[in-house]
Amino acid sequence: MKGNSILFKNVNVIDCDNERTFNGDVLVEGNRIKKVAEGGGILGDGDTRVIEGNGRTLMSTLCDAHTHLSWNSGDLDFVQNMPVEEHMLVCVESAKMYIDAGYTMCVGAASAKNRLDIVIRDAINAGRFPGPRYLANAMELATSNGLLLPKASNVVDGVDQVRKVAREIIGSGVDMIKLILSGEEITTRVWAQQTFFDDDEVAVVVKEAHRCGVRVSAHARSAESIKMCLRNGVDVIYHASYIDDEGMDMLEAKKDTVFVAPGLNWITATLEDAGQFGYSSELAEKVGYKRELENAVRGLTEMHKRGIKILPGGDYGFLWTPHGTYAKDLQIFVERLGWSTMDTIRAATVWGGEIMNMPNDLGKVKEGYLADLLLVDGDPLKDIKILQDKKRLHGIMKDGKFHKDPMTVGTPYEELVEA
Repeated sequence: MKGNSILFKNVNVIDCDNERTFNGDVLVEGNRIKKVAEGGGILGDGDTRVIEGNGRTLMSTLCDAHTHLSWNSGDLDFVQNMPVEEHMLVCVESAKMYIDAGYTMCVGAASAKNRLDIVIRDAINAGRFPGPRYLANAMELATSNGLLLPKASNVVDGVDQVRKVAREIIGSGVDMIKLILSGEEITTRVWAQQTFFDDDEVAVVVKEAHRCGVRVSAHARSAESIKMCLRNGVDVIYHASYIDDEGMDMLEAKKDTVFVAPGLNWITATLEDAGQFGYSSELAEKVGYKRELENAVRGLTEMHKRGIKILPGGDYGFLWTPHGTYAKDLQIFVERLGWSTMDTIRAATVWGGEIMNMPNDLGKVKEGYLADLLLVDGDPLKDIKILQDKKRLHGIMKDGKFHKDPMTVGTPYEELVEA
């Protein structure tokens, strides 16, 4: 058995600092990247394990900024009523699917029960189950007239109740707390352009969270809900579909501290893929998803021009956005938003490190960074869709250890686990 040094030889490196790939060697010692040498030339000692890249691509692992580990890729009514024992198994399975797909950074965007995210995060960190680095959330906070998931939400009305429930959630050990500020068209009762919280209610959550080191995210599709986030210090804005000119200027003024995760795959899949599950494209368009997608693309295009940090994360875990298909978001950024593949990869890596609060540790192939690395058969800068093909993810490394070892490519992963 070799020591704790691993040398990647002859790999095409996407370090995310340069605009191009370069051929070279990368040395990992322990859980960090020790050296990166363009042109190669790194020599390991006798205890160094050498991985011959043969021109494969080495890059950072990926981030999903809108993660629901407790969604079961199925009927949400069942998710809301599932016994906690079975529900924990769903979280374990989802966590494994993320890391199997090359994702080692995930931001919890609400769980279906208050402690599911916390328990699976702690179990992953303890090494009990494979999974990504995870920022745990709880059930979302929603007003009684703005519920999206009635049995999987904390219902709050008024500043006093909002403060009490927020404190309880923060005290349970979450990293994030989420507000449902606007509606969702598929409910046909609470709509995307409606806003349900008021400023005082949002402000008290932000105050309670921030003083305990917890961040706040918000489901905010309406123009007013987006501005409410920006007035009151919300850290992560989900969707932001109907942003107006005033909101855009407010967002630009806070672009160094606020992240946007639009969840575009949910909208596009609802329009294009949900028909096979009985939700027709005609119905999706009728309730407003086509209009919302058009508005979102316009707004996100302007955000990108202004340097606002937009991250992938497509609301996976529903029937037509199943777990395991996470890299579809990257294709959407390129094809729908017109981003370059390099900008898209940076959003999923460099900005992933930032949203994880580890900007000097995650998201780059750089000396001193944690060794969370992907060894890819092919060049994602030429074809971003490669990252959707798990067979082409030859190596998946988290914290200097292989989750998927390149030496086992061609052997079904399930057989390796059993062995």
